[in-house]
Amino acid sequence: MSSIKKLAGQTIWYGASSIAARFINYLLTPYLTYNAAIKTDDFGKMGIIYSLIPILNIIFTYGFETAYFRFASKEENKESIYSTTALSLIFSTIFFSVILWFCQPFLGKITGLTDFPSLLQLSILIIALDALSTIPFARLRADGRPRKFAFIRITSILLNIFFTWFFISYCSTQIQNNPSSWVSIFYNTTTNPIVYVVLANLIQSAFTLLLLSSEIKKIRLQFNVKLWKQMMLYSLPLVVAGMGGMINETFDRLMLVWWLPGDTFAREHQVGIYNACYKLSILITLFIQAFRMGAEPFFFKQAEGQNPQRTYARVMKFFVLVITVMFLVVSLFMPIWKHFIGPKYWEGLAVVPILLLANMFLGIYYNLSIWYKLSHKTMAGAWITLIGASITIAINYIFISRYSYMACAWATFFCYGSMMIISFVWGQKNYRIPYAWKKLLAYLVIVVLLFFIHKGLTAVWSSLAFNLIAASFLLLIYVWFISLVERKEFVQLPIVGKFFKKAITT
Repeated sequence: MSSIKKLAGQTIWYGASSIAARFINYLLTPYLTYNAAIKTDDFGKMGIIYSLIPILNIIFTYGFETAYFRFASKEENKESIYSTTALSLIFSTIFFSVILWFCQPFLGKITGLTDFPSLLQLSILIIALDALSTIPFARLRADGRPRKFAFIRITSILLNIFFTWFFISYCSTQIQNNPSSWVSIFYNTTTNPIVYVVLANLIQSAFTLLLLSSEIKKIRLQFNVKLWKQMMLYSLPLVVAGMGGMINETFDRLMLVWWLPGDTFAREHQVGIYNACYKLSILITLFIQAFRMGAEPFFFKQAEGQNPQRTYARVMKFFVLVITVMFLVVSLFMPIWKHFIGPKYWEGLAVVPILLLANMFLGIYYNLSIWYKLSHKTMAGAWITLIGASITIAINYIFISRYSYMACAWATFFCYGSMMIISFVWGQKNYRIPYAWKKLLAYLVIVVLLFFIHKGLTAVWSSLAFNLIAASFLLLIYVWFISLVERKEFVQLPIVGKFFKKAITT
């Protein structure tokens, strides 16, 4: 239990920092979607850019973050792995950045942003800086230093938020009141405000790299060619898996631009609505991201101990319990959560429950994926992700023209559901982990049934007060139910256990 407690502690630290940093546009969603200066098609442009950046990040880092965790756990690699990995990424980042810079016309064509070259240029710089900070951040995680990790992330977050406000609100107001104001040196009212949002992100990335300077100074001119080849063999299938994963996660914005009928404004308008509503799955998405940050190095370290499979199974159980509660918290209380985005985006709220379930499947898949990472069968992960990507592309290609972003939501659902099932079946044959899969499946079915019960009740009586009361009642029923079923597990937890023991005795 102490190992799970450690994972929970690190997840909390990473959850308070890396979530917001990696998905900083989520935190700015209310500000941007309620801002009159940013139209739905502008928000669509931002969605396109932030779907491009993660895809290119996969190429720039080529799976070396996971490879670092895998090979750093071996004593013989302690001396050279950090410098070897960091130097590899430094040289490759320079190489890839130059290529991208000369391929801007091609990037503009596939994103539909030919008329906004500054967005593409800023994006290339962000990708490069983020790639350079990958291994220094990985070292902090591998060394178990979540507090410094959190400090750097949170500080850079605050800087991003400040500069976004500074450009979008302060500078525009200053120019309106005084056209010759000092901000006119760098701020132009004719520039699309989304450019300044991305610029604020670039400032954050540069500042993050500066805060990591102490870790960067530890890089030595030591390059272990033999180790590097081993890492490349291990990580290259992860590039395929990562690319497929990003296609599943973000590529649907680009598919909407490609395959929706109508003019550019109409397509970007639909992308903007979908992009905003997608962020209402924030609670589950961000928890999964925080969990991954803590779990990846944790899982590899556990592999060196005795009976790690039992630990993995218990982690999965707690993970599913948390995300099922989160699903109900978001889906049942949608009348509250919808205010996270501006009213002009509410027409797309129907996609939210579908995306919540899809992200639950994705989180379970991340837990399951440990089997091929530990057994050095990373090509299996590539195949699973490619199958998911094929499902995503096929469903979107067939149905986007008719159902718009609803097709994207269902494609995400079937994609992640398929990946979860395939990984479970395949993994149990190669690296058996005693998951309580029947019980976990029952939890998933129960929360979906509770969601539909709530939909039925609110369809009969549409009062907001009744909606929230019914939601609270159904949520409490589920929490009470799992507390009874899993009371033996909860009693063993340090903090929760005291509460349960007291509750039982009273």
